[in-house]
Formats: sequence, C-alpha cells, structure tokens
Amino acid sequence: MLMILLALAHHLSDAELVSRFKEGDRQAFSEIVRRYQDRVYSLALRWMRDRHVAEEVSQDVFLALFRSLARFRGDSQLSTWIYRVVVNHCKNRKLYRNRRKMDQHEALEGERDDGLERQIPAEGPGTDATVHRDEARELLHAALDKLDDSQREIILLRDIQDLGYEEISDLLDLPRGTVKSRLHRARQQLATILGRHLNTEDIV
Repeated sequence: MLMILLALAHHLSDAELVSRFKEGDRQAFSEIVRRYQDRVYSLALRWMRDRHVAEEVSQDVFLALFRSLARFRGDSQLSTWIYRVVVNHCKNRKLYRNRRKMDQHEALEGERDDGLERQIPAEGPGTDATVHRDEARELLHAALDKLDDSQREIILLRDIQDLGYEEISDLLDLPRGTVKSRLHRARQQLATILGRHLNTEDIV
C-alpha cells in the first residue's frame, strides 16, 4: 500500500501536495522533501561553502517548512517559497558565523571551508587540467565572496540555480526590470573582481 501511495505522490503537482499535507497527509511532505532536497542542499552549499553547514541548513529549512507549510497560501510557487526560506536561513547562518568569527581561520590540512578536500598535485597526464579547474573554481568562489549579499544572491539564483526572471522577481519581491539591472551590475562587478586576479594570457 505504501508503495502505491508513493507512486501516486510522484505524479501530484506541488499545489496538490500542499493541499494533501494540509489535510493531514504526511506522506505528501515526504514527497516535497524528495523533490527539493537536492536543490535546497545545492543552494545552501553555494551560499555557505561548507558541506556540513549546508547539511545543517538543509535540515533546518525542511523543519521550518514542516512547521509553516500549513500556512502557505499559494501566493507564489512552492519552489519560490522554498528558495526564499533557504536564502533567509543562509543569510542568518552567515551572520551568526561571522559574529563567532568561524570563517576567519582555515585548517592547513583536511577539508576547506567549502567542504572539498584539498587537492595535492600529482604527476601524470591530465594533472594540469585538473589544477586549472581547481584554480578557476577557487577564483570564482573568492570573487563571489567579495560581492555584497544582494549581488551574490542574484547571481546564485540566476546563473547557478538557473531560476527564471519571474521566479527571482517573486522570490526577492522586486520588479522584473530591477532584477535584470541588478543582475547586470552584479555580473559586471564579478567580472571586475575576477579581472584583477587574471593575467593577460589567461583572458586572451
């Protein structure tokens, strides 16, 4: 019977799942978690750059969703509402970590802040390509960290999470034109920051 219910839940729309949850169907919430857990974690990881913290944020997000989903009125898409909760949790967690100065020191061994193990160059074919990819990723992360929250937020939502302008507009409660102009300025600022760290031969 459980397998039948799970199969049925897979075919329901987000709105139908919310409706079922409000009627007391807790399996509907399990399906919402299944649909969004990867996207929630991915966005949290991009914001926090630490796998363990991203996992904690994801758990907090779904706990908050479970507690507040009954009050969701459907004024926006469920996905937009979920993204808003993730972004708010990430901002709050970063403020907390900054106050505790948790991000100011990095161990020389083990894992980095973004949860990715340090790469030690090895001899052999393909090593240069791997090193260049790692360097490019580090440059991008460092540049994103230098943006203010509003700029980083809109680039993550549009260029990393691939959300549409309308969804970002709903998420940030901004006019579509403002989203586009803010994204344009954020991309320009990111390019400027990246340009300071690139040699001429890297960009020609």
